[in-house]
Amino acid sequence: MARWVERTRTVLVMLAREWRRLGTAAAIFLIVGLVLHAMFGANGMVIYRQKHAEMQALQRDVERVQKENNQYVDQIRSLKSDPAAIEKEAREQLHYTRAEKSFTSLPILPRSTPPTAPRMTSR
Repeated sequence: MARWVERTRTVLVMLAREWRRLGTAAAIFLIVGLVLHAMFGANGMVIYRQKHAEMQALQRDVERVQKENNQYVDQIRSLKSDPAAIEKEAREQLHYTRAEKSFTSLPILPRSTPPTAPRMTSR
């Protein structure tokens, strides 16, 4: 038992002498771990920048859709109250014309494929 006590005492004496170095090394290790976690962790700076870029792209999409929506609201408002807009829409969609004007619609023919040259086959 004396050997065990003597070994333990030498380790404790060594630790008492080197406690500043060990404490500094442990603090550095802890700080490096915290910095790595802050940079690359689940909510780290890398993820934050990706989320920020994604948020900006989504904000641009929202603005674009809002502008498009405002255009549709203006179009609906004009179709409810403006006779010129109603007449224009009726002409475009229903192919209506005024009494003094005429409209001729030509049929759309399907594209024909150019004739292919006969192939030469060897016998």
